[in-house]
Amino acid sequence: MKKVGKSTFKFENCPIISDCFTIVGKKEGEGPLGLFFDMVVEDEYAGQKSWELAEGKLLNIAISKLIQKSGFPPDEVDLILSGDLLNQLTSSHFAIRDLDIPFIGLYGACSTFALSVGLACVFVDAGFAKNVIAATSSHFCSAEKQFRYPLELGCQRPPTAQWTVTGAASFLIKPEDGTQKPKITHFTVGKILDYGIKDSNNMGACMAPAAFDTITTHLEDTKRDFTYYDIIVTGDLGYVGRKLLEELFKKEGKTLSFELLDCGILMFDQKTQDTGAGASGCAASACVFGGYFYKLMLQKTFKRILIVPTGALLSSSTVQLGESIPVIAHALSIEIE
Repeated sequence: MKKVGKSTFKFENCPIISDCFTIVGKKEGEGPLGLFFDMVVEDEYAGQKSWELAEGKLLNIAISKLIQKSGFPPDEVDLILSGDLLNQLTSSHFAIRDLDIPFIGLYGACSTFALSVGLACVFVDAGFAKNVIAATSSHFCSAEKQFRYPLELGCQRPPTAQWTVTGAASFLIKPEDGTQKPKITHFTVGKILDYGIKDSNNMGACMAPAAFDTITTHLEDTKRDFTYYDIIVTGDLGYVGRKLLEELFKKEGKTLSFELLDCGILMFDQKTQDTGAGASGCAASACVFGGYFYKLMLQKTFKRILIVPTGALLSSSTVQLGESIPVIAHALSIEIE
């Protein structure tokens, strides 16, 4: 592994995504990608007594099912890297407390998918671990209660608001073993930006500059242009953020060879599901990639994808204090031969 350019790590042995497991809620299962997810849970409580415990249960299922699907015992998992949106990583801690597997908690807000997979690759490529699970989760109800308003208040959502995905996803990162599985070649670490936006109901406007900065940095670091990739996919900019991102590229005179895709747009049908400006949450990019794009890569529909999950680094406290919202985006270059 070596650093190239400003902030990109190039992996020498290119760890692979050996397998993944996705689980989503009822609304996500009714969306355009519903058939691609491994499991759909009809009960948003997932049999638990609170939204927070429900999210932890979804994450526990995603990790446990991945271990079963992979066909090896839990004691062969060297490490779990996971994070979520709730205070002090509540969901991850409750999900993993009974698994008896070494754990490192991460917080990157909705960029946690890229953060956990990227760092898992660092451990594997450096030879510190052989089997690492990268995971993340989010839940509409728990996120609304923490960052905006409890659902019981019935507050009206503005047009710029996005719908937090209820779901979880886990990914098994291993050394390359000769199988035809997607491999991670580069991990570009983003930097925190803050343009003074304070509206927690306009995540797209907050995060678009971070996506622009990380994509631009990745291409400069790797000496690549847009044509290298079959597609570039952002995490959860939604309709507002995706439009702003395209405008930022046009302002810089950069012509895209294809339409930028966004997991926040792909997850729901905006017209029939009343999801506002699109999807958001840690599970947005994780479930859309794991459920949809991962399968398309196995089929060789896409061979080179740059996925750029974005995260708004706000908290319930900073929102109440009237602070602006810092943002970040990380990028993963994923390829299959």
